[in-house]
Amino acid sequence: QVQLVESGGGLVQTGGSLRLSCAASGRMFGINDMGWYRQAPGKQRELVATITSGGRTNYGDSVKGRFTISRDNAKNTVYLQMNSLKGEDTAVYYCFANLWVGVTTRNDYWGQGTQVTVSS
Repeated sequence: QVQLVESGGGLVQTGGSLRLSCAASGRMFGINDMGWYRQAPGKQRELVATITSGGRTNYGDSVKGRFTISRDNAKNTVYLQMNSLKGEDTAVYYCFANLWVGVTTRNDYWGQGTQVTVSS
């Protein structure tokens, strides 16, 4: 069974930093795009960042210049470095990965979510 396990969330003050990690495990042939979305209370889920298997990145407008996405293909892991955090960044952060799970089968998988809370 394929799973995405997230870690690194927590409580931080305005202006602080956190790094989120998400590792894919289980039976897979390869990993395509990976990325992060977030959902704050009362708001729609929004794109944070994506990264292709070749390292091309894309960011949501609200996090450009503050967040950096990266990946380690040998570890099947995607990271999100979050700097200059604001109250508006408070949300549950979900990672995703598009995985080859069969010869001709590609599926999207989602992590369980990790809470990021920015205070003061």
